[in-house]
Amino acid sequence: MVEPYQSGFFKSNPYAVKREVQGRLAVVLRGKLDNRGLNLITPISRAVQKNEIHELILTDEEGAVPGSRVDGIAYLGFVEIITGGVLVAGDEFICNGEFLGRVAGFDETHLPNHLNIVISSHKRIDGMELEVPLEAVIVFRQNQRE
Repeated sequence: MVEPYQSGFFKSNPYAVKREVQGRLAVVLRGKLDNRGLNLITPISRAVQKNEIHELILTDEEGAVPGSRVDGIAYLGFVEIITGGVLVAGDEFICNGEFLGRVAGFDETHLPNHLNIVISSHKRIDGMELEVPLEAVIVFRQNQRE
C-alpha cells in the first residue's frame, strides 16, 4: 500500500476547510526532557474521536515537522476529546484561550493507548509551570493563514 504523504502525492495541505477539534484537559503534567527521542510520523494528520484521551507535548525545537525526531520536550497534559475531527500539522493550539503554538506532528509510541500530539511552541514549559487548570478548554483549529 502506498502512503500518499511519503510518496509526494500532495504538494500542499489538502484540508481545505475543517471544523475545530475541542477538548478538556483531563490531566496536568510536569516534566521536561532534553533527549526524549520522539519520532514524528510522516502523515500530516490524525483523526481523533470523541471521548478519546491523548497526550499533549510542547517542543521549542526548530524543524519539528512530520517525519522528524524531537528531543527537547515539556509535558503539558492529557486532553479528552469533546468534539472529534481531524488534527493537521500546522493547526493552531489554544489552551484556555491562549495560543501556545501549532501542531508539529504526531508520535505513536504509546498506541493503542494514546497518541502523542506534539506542539511547536516558542516556550518549552510544562503544564504545572503554565499553571493550566484541570478541565481547561483545549482547541485545535485550522491555521488561519492557509
